[in-house]
Amino acid sequence: MPKHGKKYQAAAAKIDSNATYTPGDALALAKELSFTNFDGTVEVHMRLGVDPRHADQMVRDVVVLPHGLGKTVRVLVFAQGEAAQLARDAGADVVADDDETLGKIQGGWTDFDVAIATPDMMGKVGRLGRVLGPRGLMPNPKAGTVVPGEDIARVINESKAGRVEFRLDKTANLHVPIGKVSFEHNKLHANMATLMEAVKKARPAAAKGTYIRRVTVTTTMGPGIKVDPMQAQSMEIVE
Repeated sequence: MPKHGKKYQAAAAKIDSNATYTPGDALALAKELSFTNFDGTVEVHMRLGVDPRHADQMVRDVVVLPHGLGKTVRVLVFAQGEAAQLARDAGADVVADDDETLGKIQGGWTDFDVAIATPDMMGKVGRLGRVLGPRGLMPNPKAGTVVPGEDIARVINESKAGRVEFRLDKTANLHVPIGKVSFEHNKLHANMATLMEAVKKARPAAAKGTYIRRVTVTTTMGPGIKVDPMQAQSMEIVE
């Protein structure tokens, strides 16, 4: 029994596994070879030359992609008083400022994509760690999702516009979506260039040697396309 289906194998056969592509060529090929019946997501995967076992080599940050992710982002905000009203005015989908909503989340409800909190709510939010943590929804100052009330509107707008968090996994890899297959090529290129610049800026001071070792572009269910790491790091946004 084959490991992959016929459509995957047909797409993979059109990729030179011994070559590294330019970012532009890789994105074009990824769009061409996407075979799903739905609008798949285009992803960038990177192998970094850091050791995630050491806290001073962790790579974690957020980036606002200029052309978004092509999906509706549902934002929940933990806030109370004036900050809660600011969140509602800014378009938050849910404002968790009452025990009923907090209890609903405690019971396992996580029908949202991003959770933002004000510092004064973190005492209550911390009790929801077992629900939010495994799903990557726990507000965190390092990810820019624990902010004072005056910054609530900005973070909500960024989240809905295409704010993406990237974080090194335990195997020293990053996995970041940059848009949809239906995006125009120049929009995917601009999003990838913006991501690469953000990853370069997030390089830990303790990192030694080659920082970005491998870059791969892929789509939902599709084969990976290897990108020349040096060219990926020198991408420019071309509108």
